[in-house]
Amino acid sequence: MEAHDAALAALARRGRLRTLAPACGVDFASNDYLGLAQSEELRQAACAALARGVPLGASGSRLLRGNHAEHEALEAEAATFFGAEAALFFAGGFAANAALVSTLPRRGDLVVYDALIHASIHEGLAGAASAERVAAVAAPHADAQATDDAIRRWRAEGGRGQPWIAAETLYSMDGDFAPLDDLCAVAERHDAMLLLDEAHATGVYGPGGRGLAAHLEGRANVVTLHTCGKALGVMGALVCLPRGLKDYMVNRARPFIYATAPSPLLAATVRAALVLAEQAQERRDRLMARIAHAQRALAAIGLPATSSQIQKVVLGPDRRATAIAAGLQEQGFDVRAIRPPTVPEGTARLRLALTLNASLGDLDALMAALGAELEQSPA
Repeated sequence: MEAHDAALAALARRGRLRTLAPACGVDFASNDYLGLAQSEELRQAACAALARGVPLGASGSRLLRGNHAEHEALEAEAATFFGAEAALFFAGGFAANAALVSTLPRRGDLVVYDALIHASIHEGLAGAASAERVAAVAAPHADAQATDDAIRRWRAEGGRGQPWIAAETLYSMDGDFAPLDDLCAVAERHDAMLLLDEAHATGVYGPGGRGLAAHLEGRANVVTLHTCGKALGVMGALVCLPRGLKDYMVNRARPFIYATAPSPLLAATVRAALVLAEQAQERRDRLMARIAHAQRALAAIGLPATSSQIQKVVLGPDRRATAIAAGLQEQGFDVRAIRPPTVPEGTARLRLALTLNASLGDLDALMAALGAELEQSPA
């Protein structure tokens, strides 16, 4: 215990101690981009599922007694919705990404991943690397040419396996987009597989909210992850992939095999969320208007803006980020500081998530408060 206490004290001295804080104030921190999480539509869908006898708990893994008709219906509907050959439902995106990367690349393969990719991919790579199966290399962020170069070097050094390219389509801490078409061209040149994490794009971008990679879905070399706990407003994750790879995951993916199945009630509610997403163009239009409004407001206080619903305010030192976040929270805005190791050293920041849970007036008030906080705490 003393060693643990000392480690926590060291984190506190560096301004990196994490604590659990309840949701409080106007929402600029959640991933509930379309405001569906507390919607009446999803509430009614859950109640209807309960009324028709859908159970809360699965009571076992999918390979034992935990497989339910709601899981299978969701997977069939999700495959059709996203345009994939098959889909596999997980309880969460972290487990799904870790399962993908630790399971699908085979001995002798190479994984080239974006330097800013989510921690769940690193978790999967750690499992694959510990088995001494897979080589992995980070490519500079959003750099398709560097990805191409990494594969070429690997081949020149004798690599004979399958290359895999892993990227987020919309980066969760930077709010920028992957160069999807360029990465797709690299994959075609090298007969590589594409692992695309659509977590923050699903529901928001693409036709009917099908994501930024909707035009690539269904290809034999494309695997996508669509989380259900962000814009879809529920929980869980759907992996869309060729049918043979789904069967392989069912047989080999330890996070799938050895975990209790997700709640059938959850699966039923996600089914409803997919229908809502397709019908949510008006919500998406309102969110796009908020993004444009935020871009103008950030420019007015001298800050750069992204083109997405994720805005970053890079502040540098950890303590500066936590102090400004605390100041905004005291004024009624739920804004959180993001610090290393979640982001690179020296780039502690505020992550401003734009959702339909905050009005344009709320956004204007936040920007005024942020401008004042920045003046009081100069770099």
